Amino acid sequence: MLDFPIVDTHLHLWNPAYLRYPWLDGIPLLNKPHLLADYRHVCGPIQVEKMVFLQCEVEFSQFMEEAEWVTGLAQEDSRIAGMVPWAPLEKGDAARAALEQLAQNPLVKGIRRIIQFEPDMNFCLRPDFIKGVQALPSYNLSFDICIAHVHLANTIKMVQQCPNVQFILDHIGKPDIKNQVFEPWRREIKALSESPNVWCKISGLVTEADHQNWTKEDLKPYIDHVIECFGFDRVMYGGDWPVASQATEYPRWVETLEWAVNGCSDDELEKLFRKNAISFYRL
Repeated sequence: MLDFPIVDTHLHLWNPAYLRYPWLDGIPLLNKPHLLADYRHVCGPIQVEKMVFLQCEVEFSQFMEEAEWVTGLAQEDSRIAGMVPWAPLEKGDAARAALEQLAQNPLVKGIRRIIQFEPDMNFCLRPDFIKGVQALPSYNLSFDICIAHVHLANTIKMVQQCPNVQFILDHIGKPDIKNQVFEPWRREIKALSESPNVWCKISGLVTEADHQNWTKEDLKPYIDHVIECFGFDRVMYGGDWPVASQATEYPRWVETLEWAVNGCSDDELEKLFRKNAISFYRL
């Protein structure tokens, strides 16, 4: 068990009675309020020092309301030290008004506009989307990349067009862990890691594995590869609660990741579970 408090860089909270989350309609297990009290309970013995809230695919018209709601939650629990809301980056320069408004909130550290759910495989390469992403440094904001492994090739091209943007890849790019597929994910992760402005969040792996039957051995080759590519200076832990609750209890995921990096130095362990998160998200 870790002997220091961790930073959770990937926390979701929602209340479907207050805001609308269309995607929850198809997942009864998750389609109910998941609030701070629930999170405190599921953490069990794991000490969490700070959390970063990630947007939850609220109905797009309510993205400002979601940010305001989380700002209120942070007043209840000061461990919410940052948030990454949604913004309409596909509008290009027309997204700047929303970015300006969001950036006035000191909790807002970056933007996440999910690419994975777009039917157009080339969505992230549309000129206006690229322009929206390129605007982020003007507001001191990073970009969380949320994709499935099939989007990695285009993601590399997007990143190459945005050298001034700080990126973090969520969920190690969602490889097909359930079927133990490694290529071309392995090769493309290596290529993506060669851009020094890209970091990698080790989160969400259990949800890509067999929910009921995964083992830590199933996950380890994927964890090993991203650490080999990004090094301990550009990786960080994420809990991905409550989405990950479909496949794991919270402490089990922390213990699995700690087991996977057994043999690393104390400093490397602190970088993975704490220091890098504070640096990247400016907590």
